[in-house]
Amino acid sequence: MSGLGTLFAQYDVLGAFWMTVQLTLWGALGALVIGTVVAVCRVSPVGVLQSFGRWFVTILRNTPLTLIVALCSLGISNTLKIHLAPSDSGTFIVDNGFRWAVVALAFYHASFVAEAIRSGINTVPRGQAEAARSIGLGFGPTLQHVVLPQAFRGAIAPLGNTLIALTKNTTVCATVGVAEAAYMMRNMIEFNPSLLYGIFAIMATGFVILTLPMGLLFTWLSNRLAVRR
Repeated sequence: MSGLGTLFAQYDVLGAFWMTVQLTLWGALGALVIGTVVAVCRVSPVGVLQSFGRWFVTILRNTPLTLIVALCSLGISNTLKIHLAPSDSGTFIVDNGFRWAVVALAFYHASFVAEAIRSGINTVPRGQAEAARSIGLGFGPTLQHVVLPQAFRGAIAPLGNTLIALTKNTTVCATVGVAEAAYMMRNMIEFNPSLLYGIFAIMATGFVILTLPMGLLFTWLSNRLAVRR
């Protein structure tokens, strides 16, 4: 116990997990927005938008997240010098790395969000969309007022699974120096190899605390908000 106490004294464990939480929240928000747009493109009557949505999902889902994170941080930021934080800021390196990590997480998981929402759209009876069009609603208003509200309720469970996966996938951001939980774990193991099992226990417990409530919440929401046919 004294060894684990030393770890908590030497390393900002709560700060590292707070960084993980921030990556999760911002990445989830971005993925939800982008994924919704892509899902709408996939069910759009416009062929070009359908192709865009299909290729977006196919390419992003089959590209390793590590490669996407490296492309954003090393390729776009370091090589092309496209920065998301003011270069004259004292925290430029930290802020820029964090923001590009959020972009990578958002785009990668948006492909899964898009498929979850599209599956929710497919659960809405076709007759409801036809009824909406019969009273003069166009494609956009039909989606907004009739289809998407039911689609989101039908997609709660897969969206919850995607959020849990995003939380665990934030560990990939350690590869580009974002100081979240996995980055701290690597440093802890490097300088305290004798406490290996304790370090793994700390990390595992932290992620269980983060993800278990999500699973319980989305299970409850899925049952509570299920569309009754």
